[in-house]
Amino acid sequence: MDKIIVKGGNQLNGKIKIGGAKNAVLPIMTACILAPGQYKLTNVPNLKDTRTMSELLRRIGADVTYSNHSLIINTENCNTPEAPYDLVKTMRASFYVLGPLLSRFGISKVSLPGGCAWGPRPVDYHLKAFKELGASVELDSGYIIAKGKLIGCTINFENVSVGATGNVLMGAVTAKGITKINNAAREPEITLLCEFLNLMGAKIKGLNSNTLIIEGVDKLSPVKEFEIVPDRIEAGTFLIATAICGGEIELIDANPDHLQTVLNLLVKAGSEINIKDGNIILKSNGKIKHVDMETEPFPGFPTDLQAQWMALMTLADGTSLIVDNVYADRFTHIAELTRLGAIISLEKNKATITGIKKLKGAEIMSTDIRASASLIIAALVANGESSISRIYHIDRGYEKIEEKFRSLGANIWRKSDRN
Repeated sequence: MDKIIVKGGNQLNGKIKIGGAKNAVLPIMTACILAPGQYKLTNVPNLKDTRTMSELLRRIGADVTYSNHSLIINTENCNTPEAPYDLVKTMRASFYVLGPLLSRFGISKVSLPGGCAWGPRPVDYHLKAFKELGASVELDSGYIIAKGKLIGCTINFENVSVGATGNVLMGAVTAKGITKINNAAREPEITLLCEFLNLMGAKIKGLNSNTLIIEGVDKLSPVKEFEIVPDRIEAGTFLIATAICGGEIELIDANPDHLQTVLNLLVKAGSEINIKDGNIILKSNGKIKHVDMETEPFPGFPTDLQAQWMALMTLADGTSLIVDNVYADRFTHIAELTRLGAIISLEKNKATITGIKKLKGAEIMSTDIRASASLIIAALVANGESSISRIYHIDRGYEKIEEKFRSLGANIWRKSDRN
């Protein structure tokens, strides 16, 4: 099993190109099921998760090819409206096929999801919404089986859910009548999905707002070519890493509008931020000011950068508080950060971080995608060498992360036990 080895202490300097957004491309891949035909998606990252979704589409009957960060998806011959356990258990985003399959075939059989090992993230919102839209939904041997023709209605989400918003959108675009989603997710990835669906012929209004109105249509058409937006979480990860290590980086093809809350907090924490031609430039002297942070749905601070921010605060000049209001028990990285010397206490969804002078390298273990990134960030600034195991997590969300960091001057490499 591969490991990532880091010798800490180097500043980060240079330019890197930010890849396409994992959280944007996965639902759009499933949306290709809605209308038979050929699609081309560009700026697609080569990740374990995009490969898993490609295999799921093939199981459904699609032809999928990948080359030079482009996906060609032909859904003409899709004929198996089922997402099996062996794929869904490895990636929660597989559950996105529920809406498109139900829309196209009138039936959808999807295994209950798996994915990252932190905390329960139930699919209740998805299922309740599809029941309200008129589907019959039952659980049989670990599979959700949804059937029926959907009819528009008003969906009121108790809490903002990106996954449920996306799934309902894809089901509602061909439902009879009008569907209104209140308390809908506003994340850029959802806005992009709406834009893609509208290009297919859907009628969705309210983009970038908490209320989406979908007028059902009888027919959708394939989109010949569509570009995926830059990954704001990858961008945030490299910005936070440079803030803690010191140095100056320029992120090419990063969208600052998707990161405004993060950029504002980085400035409060002592970094200098400049926007030039749409690129983000961060300069840091490595001195970190303590800043409290709470995760919130977009446009708030993203939960997918909570672990990375915690790594930054371990070397801050005082005590800081992190509250995760999105996922209350997304804190498995705390135990591993403490192995590097961090001082962190946790009470429910609130972590208190006492800043220290130095972290020290150690053997540590990844527990999920973003926890992996936080451990790399901490290891990059720690004294000595760190060995990070179970890095298959990071390969789900970051393409060649060690090569990108190495191009910025980090002493980091991948080591295989087979060597």
